Formats: sequence, structure tokens, C-alpha cells
Amino acid sequence: MSEFKKENVEIVALSVDPMEKAKEMVDKLKLEFPVGYGLEVPKDAEKIGAFWDARRKIIQPANFILDSDHKVVDACYSIGPIGRITAADALSHISSSKSERPSPVD
Repeated sequence: MSEFKKENVEIVALSVDPMEKAKEMVDKLKLEFPVGYGLEVPKDAEKIGAFWDARRKIIQPANFILDSDHKVVDACYSIGPIGRITAADALSHISSSKSERPSPVD
């Protein structure tokens, strides 16, 4: 988390779990970022184009990196347990994006 804080990056997670189950996961993993809960399958999955499983009522992972204007600059959609943006990949992308930005003109 400290690397993300140094980059002035916020992390947010969303879950289909009800509040109590989501809170258990936050406590168990000692998460230091907000976790939304109660996403609805398929309604919320379809809003972001994510794959979902009707039988288990889950949304497969969908990861997004947004810029300071809240525009999606990178995304990763999974159709199963494989395929996620790792923390290292996210930091690399963010760092390289910052170094590619033109310097402000005085």
C-alpha cells in the first residue's frame, strides 16, 4: 500500500457479498482501502461489461486503472480464476504513464 500512497493512487474494490461477509474479508485480509458490497448479478456486471456466473451469482474479476480525470486507461476482464492486474503491474503502468506525460509549460 505504501507504494500506491507514494504515487498518490487510491484503490477501491467492489464485491457481490453482503455487508457482513465483505467486512469479514476486509478484516481477514487487513485491507486498507474501501470495499463496496452488494453488487447485483447480472445488473452491475453488465454495466461494466464483466463476465458473470448466474449459478453462483458472482461477477468474475474486472480490474480498471483510471487516470486523474477518472478515464479508464487500462482494464483486465476475467472469465474465470485467472486474469487480474497485479499490484506490480498497476504500479508499473502508473509510473510509466506519469513519466510519459509532457511537462507543464510556464
